[in-house]
Amino acid sequence: MTGGNLVTAATAVHCPHGGRIVAATAAAAIRADGQAVRTTGEAYAVHGCPHLARPCRTARFTPRPDALLVDGVPALLDDTAGQCFSADLRPQGPPVFRGDSRGVRCR
Repeated sequence: MTGGNLVTAATAVHCPHGGRIVAATAAAAIRADGQAVRTTGEAYAVHGCPHLARPCRTARFTPRPDALLVDGVPALLDDTAGQCFSADLRPQGPPVFRGDSRGVRCR
């Protein structure tokens, strides 16, 4: 099992340049601390990336084999590996999780 914090709709996630990463799909039915729990199976969009040459447009996350499952889909934890991509799918760097570590901790 991984040791990260569960990511919810309230967790601030950014591309390496500071753009905001948001779930492009509807909120999950599972909640923690009153917020929708995010999973690696959702589509993620990047808004407001300031990188001029190739701004980030999407983010993808790769769960570990021992990931915590939410309705059969790996939950997104703040230590889940990920990558941001430009519109032409060029890797731009890993997502950055910001904020406090309150909430549900997975061990």
